[in-house]
Amino acid sequence: MTPTLFPSPAWPTVPVLGEVAAYPVHRIFCVGRNYAAHAVEMGVEVDREAPFYFTKSALAVQQSGATVAYPPGTANYHYEMELVIVIGAPVFKADRAAAAKAIYGYACGLDMTRRDLQLAARATQRPWDLGKDVEQSAILGPITKAAAFGAVGPQRIHLEVNGQVKQDAHLSDLIWKVDEIVSHLSGFYHLQAGDIIMTGTPAGVGAVVAGDVITGGIDGLEPVALTVGAAK
Repeated sequence: MTPTLFPSPAWPTVPVLGEVAAYPVHRIFCVGRNYAAHAVEMGVEVDREAPFYFTKSALAVQQSGATVAYPPGTANYHYEMELVIVIGAPVFKADRAAAAKAIYGYACGLDMTRRDLQLAARATQRPWDLGKDVEQSAILGPITKAAAFGAVGPQRIHLEVNGQVKQDAHLSDLIWKVDEIVSHLSGFYHLQAGDIIMTGTPAGVGAVVAGDVITGGIDGLEPVALTVGAAK
């Protein structure tokens, strides 16, 4: 192995229910505006022609239960509760049936967002990177295998801040369904094990401050939790 000039971190991992080995995360794809009510609260229309995406660095991954410092450069740090698709097999230019077979499992996730920076970028038609690809901003709960979770649709998705419910919807509200998302995205990337997809958030997003405790859940999945620490 070629030596490196400085220590290089290993891929972040997420535990899998029923497995000793963990799932390494290599890439994070995120679907934008995938709940109609959330699009309305953000003041935009839903694009029903095709899903659209942004990305986060895999190094943004933190396991559920972490305490993460309030990030620099923002005064409006938001939670977004999401269903996470976990890919388990190579899939490229796949139809919906083949795409569904490539799904290894699902998890609860938090897509933490510097909302002020995202909206400023949106207003000037610039990329969302400063708002979305934030250090320690992808908080993931343990993975449940697809067969154990069952069909996606009726499950409740919710989020609480300090015990108060802020987001409350159902996965049936997803505009683009999980097999549609994987199928569509596989037309642009050679998806494979190590890739995860955060599928978008319901309405009810809002800001948090240092000291807040965020908890979220989806029926049939292990919950996700995050404590917002002081800024560094």
